[in-house]
Amino acid sequence: MELFEAIEKRHSYRGPFENQPVPREDLQRIVQAGIQAPSGKNAQTTSFVIIDDLELIQKIQALHPTNKAMQQAKAYIACFIDKHPDAIYEGHSFQVEDYAAAVENMLLAITALGYAAVWVDGWLRLENRAEIIGNYVGAPRNKIIRVILPIGVPAEEHKQNQKKPFSERAWFNRYGAS
Repeated sequence: MELFEAIEKRHSYRGPFENQPVPREDLQRIVQAGIQAPSGKNAQTTSFVIIDDLELIQKIQALHPTNKAMQQAKAYIACFIDKHPDAIYEGHSFQVEDYAAAVENMLLAITALGYAAVWVDGWLRLENRAEIIGNYVGAPRNKIIRVILPIGVPAEEHKQNQKKPFSERAWFNRYGAS
C-alpha cells in the first residue's frame, strides 16, 4: 500500500477481529517501523514488547472486558518509556514525542499490511493496568507502558473519521490567515 493511501485509511479500530493469527514476521516489520521513527536527540527512548503468547494475551484481555479490539486481539505491541526520564536537551526529555512518533509509524505499518489497531493509552493509566501488564511481560521497574496496540485482521470495515478541512486547521505564513 502506498504511503498516502495508508494515511488516508488509518483509523482507530475498536471492533472485532477475525480468528487469524498475526505472523511474527509482520509483527517484527510493524515494530521495526516504530524503531525507525524520529527521536529527540536520537535518544531512542521507546522500547517495545511484542505480545503473541496466548496465555499473556488472555491475561490482558481479562483486564478489558468491554472493548472488542482489546478482547479479540491476536497480538499486542506494548510501548515502554522510562518512569523518570533523563533530560537530554536544555532540561527537557522527549519521551512523549518519541513514543508518539513510533506509534504513528506502527499504526501506518499496521494499516499498510492489512491489519487494524487502536492506540490505547488512557486505559493503561487507570487501576494500575500499566504496572500489571508490565509485570506480566517482565518489564524492569524503571520502565512503564505508555501505549498498547491490540492488533488483528479486522472483521468489520471501518473508515477514518471525517477530518476538518485543511482551511480550518492549516495556513500559510500566519495562524488563521485566509
